[in-house]
Amino acid sequence: MNFLAHLHLSGNEPEVLVGNLMGDFVKGRLAGEYPPGIERGIVLHRRIDSFAAGNAHFRGSKARLDPAFGLYRGVMVDLFYDHFLALHWGEYAPMALDVFVAAAYHVVTEFEEVLPERLKRVVPVIFTELIPSYREVAGIERALGRMGARLRRENPLREGAGELVRHYGGLEEDFRRFYPEAMAYVREQIHPKGS
Repeated sequence: MNFLAHLHLSGNEPEVLVGNLMGDFVKGRLAGEYPPGIERGIVLHRRIDSFAAGNAHFRGSKARLDPAFGLYRGVMVDLFYDHFLALHWGEYAPMALDVFVAAAYHVVTEFEEVLPERLKRVVPVIFTELIPSYREVAGIERALGRMGARLRRENPLREGAGELVRHYGGLEEDFRRFYPEAMAYVREQIHPKGS
């Protein structure tokens, strides 16, 4: 899952939302370096990623993509699913997308002192450029281009948007099956039965 899905799947706790956003920027064991709510969000991020990696619909989306993209197919599907989430946002959230993004941005900036430096530098880009562009295929193309440029090794991400266009209907169907399952999984993580 990419930025938008992780933010959406965070529930109502501000610290969990911030930690969930931080997930890709914090590696290794958590040893009390962050407040408990932030750490819960980081753990939630990792669980969401594990859930996605093992989900049949997500794996089906990866299998649709040209094998030449190799291990990058998972990264591409993460971003493609954010496209479909942004596109169909009203089906999954009661708040308008732009209102949600502005509110999440506000929450994240309130916790700026705990953000890893690498994330701190890109927060404005995430909230003012990337997420607002996700509804358009051109926005996904730009996001993939940015990702590809950040990586040191040669990679095919700049060409990845062609796979979204080529398999659009199937990927959208996979997403529509996957996302309710992801939402149900996260609800159980945040509010376990019997707790």
